[in-house]
Amino acid sequence: MMLRLRRYRYYVFFAAVVVLLLYRVTTNTEQWEPVSASIPYTKAPSKSAPERGFGTTNKDVNYQHAPSKSGAGFSDEDDDVAQQLLEKAGKEPAEVKIPSLKPTTAGDSADKFDFPTTTITTTSTDRSRSKVVVYDKDGATRTTTVPLINIPNKNVGQGAKGAGKGAHGAPGARKTKTQIATTTIHWKKLPEHFPVPETDIIPLPTGKPKPIPAVQHEFKKESADAREKRLDRLSKVKAEMIRGWNGYMTYAKGHDELSPVTKKFRDPFCGWAATLVDALDSLWIMGMKDEFEEALLEVEKIDFTTTEHRIEIPVFETTIRYLGGLVAAYDVSGGKAGGYDILLEKAIELAEILMGIFDTPNRMPDLYYKWKPEFAKLPKRALTGVSVAELGSLAMEFTRLAQITKENKYYDAVARITDAFYEWQERGTTLSGIFPERVDASGCNRTAETEIAAKEAKLREEAQIAFQEAGPQADLLAAKSSKSLIEESGSQSKAIQGESRALGRRSQVGTPEDDGIKHQKIVRDDKDKHPLSQGTTSLVKDRDEDSSTSGSDFGGGKDKCVPQGLAPGSWSRSEQYSMGGSQDSTYEYFPKQWLLLGGLEPKYRTLHVKVIAAVKKWLLFRPMVPDDSDILFSAKIHTQGNPESDAETDWEVTHLTCFLGGMFGLGGKVFEVAEDVEIGKKLTDGCVWAYDNTPSGIMPEGATVVPCVDVNDCQWNETLYWQWLDPLYGTRNKQIEEYEKMQREQKVQEAATKANKKMGVLAKETASNEESNLGGITSQGTPNIDGLVSVGVQKRTPPPRLGSSADSNADSNRVSDPSDEVIKMDDELSIDADGDVIKALDDDNAGQIPLQAVEGEGQFPDPARPLSHKEYVEYRIKSEKLPPGFVSANFPAYILRPEAIESVWYMYRITGDTAWQDKGWKMFNAIVSQTRSEAGNSAIDNVLVSSPIKTDEMESFWLAETLKYFYLLYSDPNLISLDDWVLNTEAHPFRRPI
Repeated sequence: MMLRLRRYRYYVFFAAVVVLLLYRVTTNTEQWEPVSASIPYTKAPSKSAPERGFGTTNKDVNYQHAPSKSGAGFSDEDDDVAQQLLEKAGKEPAEVKIPSLKPTTAGDSADKFDFPTTTITTTSTDRSRSKVVVYDKDGATRTTTVPLINIPNKNVGQGAKGAGKGAHGAPGARKTKTQIATTTIHWKKLPEHFPVPETDIIPLPTGKPKPIPAVQHEFKKESADAREKRLDRLSKVKAEMIRGWNGYMTYAKGHDELSPVTKKFRDPFCGWAATLVDALDSLWIMGMKDEFEEALLEVEKIDFTTTEHRIEIPVFETTIRYLGGLVAAYDVSGGKAGGYDILLEKAIELAEILMGIFDTPNRMPDLYYKWKPEFAKLPKRALTGVSVAELGSLAMEFTRLAQITKENKYYDAVARITDAFYEWQERGTTLSGIFPERVDASGCNRTAETEIAAKEAKLREEAQIAFQEAGPQADLLAAKSSKSLIEESGSQSKAIQGESRALGRRSQVGTPEDDGIKHQKIVRDDKDKHPLSQGTTSLVKDRDEDSSTSGSDFGGGKDKCVPQGLAPGSWSRSEQYSMGGSQDSTYEYFPKQWLLLGGLEPKYRTLHVKVIAAVKKWLLFRPMVPDDSDILFSAKIHTQGNPESDAETDWEVTHLTCFLGGMFGLGGKVFEVAEDVEIGKKLTDGCVWAYDNTPSGIMPEGATVVPCVDVNDCQWNETLYWQWLDPLYGTRNKQIEEYEKMQREQKVQEAATKANKKMGVLAKETASNEESNLGGITSQGTPNIDGLVSVGVQKRTPPPRLGSSADSNADSNRVSDPSDEVIKMDDELSIDADGDVIKALDDDNAGQIPLQAVEGEGQFPDPARPLSHKEYVEYRIKSEKLPPGFVSANFPAYILRPEAIESVWYMYRITGDTAWQDKGWKMFNAIVSQTRSEAGNSAIDNVLVSSPIKTDEMESFWLAETLKYFYLLYSDPNLISLDDWVLNTEAHPFRRPI
């Protein structure tokens, strides 16, 4: 009975527990409900898709036949929309747009993405490849925004109140096995630490554009056959564009780049659809208007305020590809009249973010901008080791945006960089006129800071010693030392500051009254300065007045900085100068920016003229090539600061420097220097030669050649060429002579050894015969004639080869060489250094180590025979697959670069010579045949072989630049005429002022 009662107690207890659990479950059912139920799902307003085409507005706009430059200044047609967009961009946003997740392609996997807690639903549009969705221009600027849902962080552990609410998106959204709770971080506009006063903002130059000579050749009417040939080529280029675009949209839409072999994608540039934005103007120019309008649907989705791919924005690439792409697409599609206002809106959105890079004490940009608010809110300086190209290649994009929006702040940002380069060029660089590859843009003289710090430390030490020795007078001495310290360091700092105060000032240098050619005086102290331009004051001066050093609050402490202008940024004393990578586009922008500003800012002309002079003096060279072609390339110089005596030159042939032909040609036309146009032709022909002389028909990324001693008289010299291939050619003959001498000495020693061996055998035979005559009694330890102990031998037989059982297989495959004789000799007997017989081997001890072995005995090593000069050169040419004329090709890849065809296009448009079209066509066929894949075109690993390997990368500039230049080479010359347009370094056309 007691047992039953205990059992019932257990039942009651467990029943109570179950009831309690059921109660808890029913009262907390919300933990297990789908979290999406807490977020109401609402459809975004749908857009009506008009018929394919441009609409009534666009039909009246034809960018190809823009009015000639007969008017004054810029058109005001963009004022209204630009101002509305700027007002919207200038306000602190109350709402944040969060992009919806892009659909997963076949190549995606769930672990490639971070899933945000909040998903904004957008219009669902079915876009198959057989049908193109037309962009709704009328609703372009009505971007739907949804208020950010504020979901506080929750403890999702058991028992947390309201756990799990708000973790999913709208009903029907894709769910994963494990929901990853993340918070999307967005950039936001913050107060500047170093703002430019409104009165100090550098304005766009005003006035009527100056008369500029025509750039393009005056083309005559072509024949029917020439037209048919040109249009056939044009259609084939466009077909390649269509194929590449379709591959991108199918496999990489919304991402930066297509991987054309594996049909996947990459996101090296923040994941903002780089290829799509970069190719917008190419689509319009090639008449692919439906694809253009479809692409705008994706442009609307881009949110420049956030990226999951990078913690910093690469400013140079972002500016030339994204900002340049948006502004150019707006320009070519008709600007305000075109009706594609979303392009300008997105350009302003991006520009407002990028303006944060200029918030530094000297207004030089932070070129790798940490965009997240936790970093963006901190004060910063420009880096001490930036490239010239990154620093100087922002000018055109911000300038054109300033012209469209009438916002001077965009121009001010880049004009200060130009002023810094101008001041540096006037101050002087090691190679006068051009700048070293690495630049210290921080604005702080680190050397001076170190010297001042050392002096301060020394003065403190002296003051401390004096304090200890002075006794009662310590206070007075300490005060005097402190005053001396302050005065000395302050005066030194001010002296250095005087060199850089001109940075923020605008003098009469660069005004319309100055022709920009004559030498201009740069401010170096307070006594000698130019009057300021109207409405402009010195930003640097205002800051300098407060402190002897340009101190700013960095990290809570006073940051001591001795101001300076731009300076070499290399940590070593060596400086590099070239027109290649990390330097090129800054020099390219000087004449182009002059054109974009209508010739109203002469500083750009001055910069260009001095650059050209330096390139002619230091960098241009003619290569020695087998066909004696009269071509030119640009070299690279390394110097420790005294180039007249210590310059070392790399006679390089690089694809990136191929832009130089176009730059010389363009500058030669607009500044009326005929010689520069001719130099441009030879530079372009140099790159064409590099294409023609490889097995693939494509130029390598980087190679070297032999320079001609005389540019005007240079014939092919194979002997000299071989000497460049073999820098040690002078020592090869001596090495061969020493080797042959050693071989002769070895043969003499071999002969002596064989003679000694024969003598030893005869002595043994004599002893053996004597023993036989004594009745077979074997002598034990009888000295032989050489004084050595002889081992008894019944019968002398030839000894087996040492190690014969082990080495037989190896020796059967051995290539006969002179050392075989040495091995055979060593098999028979061992000898000492003097060639004396040590011990004869009999059948019993054959193969054993001699009992009286002497170090090095029995070995006559035959070192590898040194190669002759001829053998070495032939080996290098064969192993490195060097084409005739190339000394090296350390960078044999091709990544779909445009620079060579860019200059070919410039030469055709400038000269009108159809030979350039033929040269370009040969290049096009070579490139397409080697790079084509099913989904697009891929970079290749080695142009020095006839069948290179595809590396599965299609850079955005393939559609944006390379194919665009090929297309324009065979289009009507009036399409993107150089007299109406100027192209940035990513081939984005900006309209010139009229």
